[in-house]
Amino acid sequence: MSALATTLQAFFTDRLIRQRQVSPNTLQAYRDTLRLLLVFASERHGKAPAKLEFDDLDAPLIGGFLDHLEHDRKNSVRTRNARLAAIRSLFRYAALRHPEHAATIERVLAIPPKRFERRLVTYLTEEEIEALLAAPDRTTWVGRRDTALFGLAVQTGLRASELIGLCCSSVHLGSGAHVSCNGKGRKERITPLTTSTVAVMRAWLDERKGLPGDPLFPTRTGRTLSRDALEHRLAEYVEDAAAACPSLSRKRVTMHVLRHSAAMRLLQAGIDTSVIALWLGHEQIETTQIYLHADLEIKERALAKTTPIETKPGRFRPSDTLLAFLEAL
Repeated sequence: MSALATTLQAFFTDRLIRQRQVSPNTLQAYRDTLRLLLVFASERHGKAPAKLEFDDLDAPLIGGFLDHLEHDRKNSVRTRNARLAAIRSLFRYAALRHPEHAATIERVLAIPPKRFERRLVTYLTEEEIEALLAAPDRTTWVGRRDTALFGLAVQTGLRASELIGLCCSSVHLGSGAHVSCNGKGRKERITPLTTSTVAVMRAWLDERKGLPGDPLFPTRTGRTLSRDALEHRLAEYVEDAAAACPSLSRKRVTMHVLRHSAAMRLLQAGIDTSVIALWLGHEQIETTQIYLHADLEIKERALAKTTPIETKPGRFRPSDTLLAFLEAL
C-alpha cells in the first residue's frame, strides 16, 4: 500500500479511535468524507484508491472535490465545511508523519472554510406545538409512542440522535423527574421533566413494559428507530397539523426545529442563556446566542425601555473651507 493508505488507516485506528476516542457518529462522518474523497481522486487520476499518494491529493484536487460536493452532490455550505474539516484533520496528522510532503500538506491546510449566510433559526410557536402534538392518533400504539416521543423532544430539546438512543432506564420519574442521555462528545446530560411530560412518559412506560436496556421508543418489531424514520413521522404529523394550524405549512419542520423550539421556550420564559446552554448540551455559550437573534420579543422589550432622543432634523454645515470642499465633491 502507499504511504497515504497506511497513514489513513493509522489516522482512524490510532488518532481517532485510540487517542481521541471519538463517538461512532464522528467516526462515521470522517469515514464517509474520506471515502468520497478517495473515490473522487481515483476517478481523476485513474488509480486504485490504495495506490494514491499524498501528491495526488494536492490543493487543486481538494478544491475540485469541494466544488463537486456543492454542485454535483448538492451539499450545503455547512456540509462542505464539515467535509473540509475532516480532510484537514487527516492532513494535520500526516504532517507529523510525512515531512517530505510538507509543501503539499501545507497548501491543503491553507484552504479556508467557505463563508455562508447565517439565517435566523426556525422554531414553533405554542399554537403550532399544540397542533403538532395533537396530530398523532392516540388510539393506536404508534400514535401513543409518537405523542410521548415528540412531546419529550419539544420539552427537553434533545437531539434526534439522543432521543433514539434513549433506553427505558434513561427516564427517571418521581421526585426530581428527569431524563439522562449521552450527548455530543459522549457527555452525559440530565434534563428535568415537567409535570405534564412526566404523566405522558409514565403512561408510555407502563404500556412499553420494556427491560432497562431496551429502546425507549422502538419500532413495531422492537428495534431502535432510525433517524430517517423519525423525520418521516414528523413530516407526516406536520402535514396533518397544518390543517388546524396553517402557519405550519410555511415552515420546514425537522427534529432540530423541535430542539430550537425548546430553547426559545426557555429564552422567552426569561431563562439565562448560560442555563440554556447547559440544558441543550452546548459546549460553548456562543452557540446559544443564535436564539437571542431570533427572538423579536426580547428586542422589542429592549426598545420599549429606551427613551427616544429628541433631536431637530438638520443638514451638516462644515465649519472649515477644506471640509466645505470635501462636502461639495
